[in-house]
Amino acid sequence: MLARDARLLEMLAPVVESMGFVFWGLELVAQGRHALLRVYIDHADGITVDNCADVSRQIGSVLDVEDPISQDYTLEVSSPGMDRPLFTMDQYTQSVGEMIELRLRMPFDGRRKFKGRLQGMEEQDLVLLVDDHEYLLPVELIEKAHIVPNFDN
Repeated sequence: MLARDARLLEMLAPVVESMGFVFWGLELVAQGRHALLRVYIDHADGITVDNCADVSRQIGSVLDVEDPISQDYTLEVSSPGMDRPLFTMDQYTQSVGEMIELRLRMPFDGRRKFKGRLQGMEEQDLVLLVDDHEYLLPVELIEKAHIVPNFDN
């Protein structure tokens, strides 16, 4: 995790959690001279548009005071949804058995993109089954990962 993202996490997670929600994760995506700060929240009873608006107001106030992002940005608060992104070791552990798609920061075994069933965790690596081949992928190399929803049920 980048230091900038760690600072945002440290600043925003307590705000979200104090409101009774789970802080799922965040993404700060540069888009030219503008950026998008996407904050994911979750709750056992689900997330409504009003929940997102309330959390957005609270986070917006903190960001206005702390001013941690030097460029213009848009704040977006949402549920992680069915194709939820994965950010933490706990989230990977909770997702064992799920199909996931991920992109690595640098090639591993000649490729950066993988899609397969998450078999489990071994220390700081995840075990991913892709077309009957098992990969042991270091979590620190993962740039982005998310669940692939199963609509067959």
